[in-house]
Amino acid sequence: MAYDLTPSLDELKSTIRKSGLRSTAPRIAVLRRLSVASTPISHGELVDALSSDGMDRTTIYRNLVDLTEVGLVSRTDLGDHVWRFELKRSKGNGDDARHPHFTCTDCGSVSCLPEVTLKVKQGRGVPRALSKQQVEIQLRGKCDSCAASA
Repeated sequence: MAYDLTPSLDELKSTIRKSGLRSTAPRIAVLRRLSVASTPISHGELVDALSSDGMDRTTIYRNLVDLTEVGLVSRTDLGDHVWRFELKRSKGNGDDARHPHFTCTDCGSVSCLPEVTLKVKQGRGVPRALSKQQVEIQLRGKCDSCAASA
């Protein structure tokens, strides 16, 4: 039996309101689209997905910024100078479920990888501040499809 994991309209409205923002149709649409995305998506991809709903590039961008500023959405650059956005997901204990991303150097596809823990041993050349801040891990290489066709 398949379950629909898409949040309901009421759940989306509640989430937006709890963040301190007004629950508007564009914010709901952006949050809904991000909630069903399996990988981080760019502003351009969101524009393509939501333009049929009558939303323009600027409206979508402003809402992405608003949702990011209140902590509902995370923004990341995977090394190609394109901001990608994804819904922040909680581990259930109040912490964000941070995870690394894999970007194919040939086709540019992006994949979310399972959450990992990386311990950096303090020593020569390792900044002390590193242990006190969040670090984003990004992996690059050829995806299975590109590696198979090489």
